[in-house]
Amino acid sequence: MCDQDHFEQDRQEYEAAGKVTRRQFGTLVAAGVALALPKVLNAVDVTEMDVTIKTPDGTCDAVFIRPVSGTAPGVLVWPDIFGLRPAFRQMGKRLAESGYSVLVVNPFYRVQKAPTAAKGAATPIPELLPLAKQLNETTHMTDAKAFIAWLDQQQAVAKNRKIGTQGYCMGGPMAFRTAAAVPDRVGAVASFHGGGLVTKEPNSPHLQASKTKAAMLVAIAGNDDQRAPDEKNVLKDTFAKSGQSAEIEVYSGAHGWCPPDSTVYNQPDAEKAWARLLELYKKGLA
Repeated sequence: MCDQDHFEQDRQEYEAAGKVTRRQFGTLVAAGVALALPKVLNAVDVTEMDVTIKTPDGTCDAVFIRPVSGTAPGVLVWPDIFGLRPAFRQMGKRLAESGYSVLVVNPFYRVQKAPTAAKGAATPIPELLPLAKQLNETTHMTDAKAFIAWLDQQQAVAKNRKIGTQGYCMGGPMAFRTAAAVPDRVGAVASFHGGGLVTKEPNSPHLQASKTKAAMLVAIAGNDDQRAPDEKNVLKDTFAKSGQSAEIEVYSGAHGWCPPDSTVYNQPDAEKAWARLLELYKKGLA
């Protein structure tokens, strides 16, 4: 999960390197302002709608973006601690334009409808920790089952293709556990600067994901790797033993580099991660 102390260290490192000023760090991406993502080549026409999904714990607000015609593999997107916001709508639309039916959810629906971060990705982490701490293995699993079931009820989702899932920051473990919750339906899992993927507990997300057949893509932030240098090796060894296809790589970007409204957005690394995601889904959602 995101850590306020590490977040402050990232800001200081970026200032020292001349990549961002203090004012830019605090205000450039506030209130949902996001940089424009590169356009999708040969993009398909898509339609976007706000939806509500019934779960065992209530009603989740989400956005569903899909091609305007035909069917496409479904993808469930778990946002980072800053939640469902314009940047993730933008990312979901880009994925849909690449040929997928994409559901981006508000993981904090039990407490508050989106937006849940007052200043977008510039919201202080301590303000959001109370929301994040209400989520756990049980909520991950029950939500995953409800969201995958909802996707399978949509005419735009191809029933003869596997479903993919991807998570950012705290969404990484959620994506791992989605595969564990619906192992026969999920064919590919991606985690970008995920936090808490590996723990010492028997219900560690990486152990649960290793009991599935899903192809894995794990993109680790450079500073996260410095803090936990053995985690990549644990992931590699675990998935090698399970026989799963797994791409595990450390990126130069700091924790949070993928969303275009992030204070540490790193476009070269974000685009590399995007290309690897499309390759994962091309192979894993057959």
